[in-house]
Amino acid sequence: MSKKANINRLGTGVAGLNEILGGGLPEFSFNIIAGPPGSGKTTLAHQIMFSLATIEKPAVFFTVLGEPPLKMLRYQQQFHFFDEAAIGRSVHFINLSEEMQSGDLRAVLARIVQAVEAHSPGLVFVDSFRAVVIASRTHEPASMGLQQFVQELGMLMTNWQATTFLIGEYFSENEPNPVFTVSDGLIWLRQSLDRNSVVRKIEVIKMRGQASIPGQHTFRIGSAGIQVFPPAQVSIQGTELAAPPAGPPLSMGVPGLDEMMGGGLPRGYSLLVAGPSGSGKSILAGQFLAEGARCGEKSVIASFEQRPKLSRSRIVSDLVDSGDVGLIRAQQADLSVEEVTALLLAEIKRLNATRVVLDSLSGFELMLAPTFTDNYRQSLCQMVNAVVSTGVSMLMTSELEDRYTDLRFSPYGAAFLTDAIIVQRYIEVESRLLRVMAVVKVRAAAHSNELRQFVIDDGGIRIGEMMPDYRGLLGGRPERSGATEAGGQAGG
Repeated sequence: MSKKANINRLGTGVAGLNEILGGGLPEFSFNIIAGPPGSGKTTLAHQIMFSLATIEKPAVFFTVLGEPPLKMLRYQQQFHFFDEAAIGRSVHFINLSEEMQSGDLRAVLARIVQAVEAHSPGLVFVDSFRAVVIASRTHEPASMGLQQFVQELGMLMTNWQATTFLIGEYFSENEPNPVFTVSDGLIWLRQSLDRNSVVRKIEVIKMRGQASIPGQHTFRIGSAGIQVFPPAQVSIQGTELAAPPAGPPLSMGVPGLDEMMGGGLPRGYSLLVAGPSGSGKSILAGQFLAEGARCGEKSVIASFEQRPKLSRSRIVSDLVDSGDVGLIRAQQADLSVEEVTALLLAEIKRLNATRVVLDSLSGFELMLAPTFTDNYRQSLCQMVNAVVSTGVSMLMTSELEDRYTDLRFSPYGAAFLTDAIIVQRYIEVESRLLRVMAVVKVRAAAHSNELRQFVIDDGGIRIGEMMPDYRGLLGGRPERSGATEAGGQAGG
């Protein structure tokens, strides 16, 4: 039996794209980058090109449109990946507009052959190949048909051992096209307007010889170029998911709360802190982060409030300024869960963090593009699993409407995916609103079932004694508890 061929995979230089492709681009493959105008095709091609091109294996970029390459480069220079020193050395631009005017595909192919023989490239790009197709249809029948042109071009590039990319404006992968049939890889870029949110997605429809990740994956175009956000479960592939970190439970930083939780928050657990507006959720999260800093630990907080400077306590702001806490600002209105997951995992890795706070799930949902809210619960579950799989302990806050007489944990049905739940509530006693707290759930821990009154003052949350008679709080006048009356600053 003959030995199996070994296909080398090329790193694309595009964050997240290698994972989607199944390990990178097959070397010497013949690929299509397709999508409607403005979807990011040329930017993706340039980012790959500048990442892979070397003097030994240069890149040749053929431009087919009438506009000169200089105009295109003016805009591409704005991205960090652009390397002006590479132009003319490892990256060569050639304009085919003159050959295209005749509509003779054989003349176009001859010009490509001439350039390939002159530069011996390892990478070849043709932008826009759609213009080649249109030109072949609008002129007199040429000596070479489109299908023959594509087949000979693919064979030529394979013989020259060049990895090839045809960039074209296409609107549907279902339209009959000989280019799609001949290609080894088909990468489709999309963008859609959903209310006021622009959502960009990339899909690997075809990639011969390797298992790409199916489905459409969100990406963003920023100053660094394109960043693709794989599914959460893909982001942690290859990471050894060991048993929960050893060591004593983490202290919450609130006197008395560790005791209520059966010793603190077990390492590697996810915790949901639910309560109405002003009940103290963000303050508890801040004390959790401050306790981590006091113990020499690094933490990460993702803030989804629309006015983050007002929503963050002075404690959290000081921790961010000191570098003990990494802050993820996510106030744009077109987020995806996969993007937030990628940001969290990157910051956890950078700081080697042990604690993560997501404040809040309510704000998080508002920041999501509408198209992502349909499968919000599933995506949220994948995000939490991905984050805690790194060994960190995660605290999430969730705002609830306080109905006084019933007990709910989350409007998102998110309680099932957390290992621990703390509920904060208001109770009316003698014409005053008192704050009370209960530990509803801590897996594998003997936590308290007591309902404790607490107050918020300049020192943060202070927990008092158990309420004397919960039934009386819903009807009669209970005896006074040992805790002081609710007061102090408003909670978050």
